[in-house]
Amino acid sequence: MKKVRIREGLSQEQLIAQLNLLGLDLDRTSLSRIENYNREVYDYELVYLSKALNINITDLYDEFNL
Repeated sequence: MKKVRIREGLSQEQLIAQLNLLGLDLDRTSLSRIENYNREVYDYELVYLSKALNINITDLYDEFNL
């Protein structure tokens, strides 16, 4: 997911701001832990992340190597 965020030209703060506008309350620590594979990602979070990053949700699954 970090690769996608960087490819989209977003900082963690910018992605968090977009997620907040969409209705997901996620802090920078949680996002960092997700990007470093130290925290599970819930199904509803994947929906928000795919919308914020403008990608298909299945692309996020590829990114997480599931």
